[in-house]
Amino acid sequence: MRIAFAGTPEAAVPTLRALFESSHDVAFVVTRPDAPVGRGQVMTPSPVSEVAHEFGCRTLKPTALRDIASEFDGIDCVVVVAYGNLVPRELLDVPAHGWINVHFSLLPHWRGAAPVQHAIMAGDDVTGVSTFRLDEGLDTGPMLAYLTTSIGERETSSELLARLANEGGALALATLAGVENGSIHPLHQPLDGISHAPKILVSDARINWQHPALAIDRKVRAVTLEPGAWTMCGDSRIKLGPVGVRNDITDIATGVVEVREKKVVVGTGSTAVELGTVHEAGRKPVDALVWMNNRRELTVFE
Repeated sequence: MRIAFAGTPEAAVPTLRALFESSHDVAFVVTRPDAPVGRGQVMTPSPVSEVAHEFGCRTLKPTALRDIASEFDGIDCVVVVAYGNLVPRELLDVPAHGWINVHFSLLPHWRGAAPVQHAIMAGDDVTGVSTFRLDEGLDTGPMLAYLTTSIGERETSSELLARLANEGGALALATLAGVENGSIHPLHQPLDGISHAPKILVSDARINWQHPALAIDRKVRAVTLEPGAWTMCGDSRIKLGPVGVRNDITDIATGVVEVREKKVVVGTGSTAVELGTVHEAGRKPVDALVWMNNRRELTVFE
């Protein structure tokens, strides 16, 4: 098929590579405009843009898809992975097989921008990848195919997303094959089991030490690496790596940080959690015990 691809972040790259390495004709790639990155705010192309350049594929970076509407004439299908812009209604039916989206959840569970993070935060045991045909709603279009996978007990959202992204490439190719030969027929999503996964902001990633240890563990893993779990320690903002639940420690006050048997633990609303890495603003991440050994006063997280 003659296809176009729309995507932006690193999670979209495995699907794009799979398409380039397939028998399909990738006519062009659509991605978000270059954006400022880092302290120097250097204008930087998206990961998808860099891969398209690697394969010598024409790349379009419109601020609005309507600006390139004529490009979709003669396209059989547009494959979409985390593009970041809504598709105007008038463009949805232009490709013969529509716009096929690769989404990192088992729809209708976790519709929205952050399905992987919300699945971990909610304590889900199973997740997956879904392909569906875009409609005017938010991840509401008819289903085409899906695959399932277990969520690791200690898996972070960045680790799980990387794994699902690789699976997504294979599922996208299988979906295109089924759509092309007529073996896959769109099915309406179920009306039950719907849940939503809005984007997680930096403010959402702050740890509330009144919450139980298990909930804190899930939240930290859910926001690792982005946007990163954090807490306040006096006037300092501290980023935290994944923690471990310590059901054997129940006698530490909420938010108080102590060293127990060469392990750094923090009191929560239930049992303690054990810290891994600690990252103070303007410094490199260090092991929690190294960080704690440099402190001389009572340490409390807020």
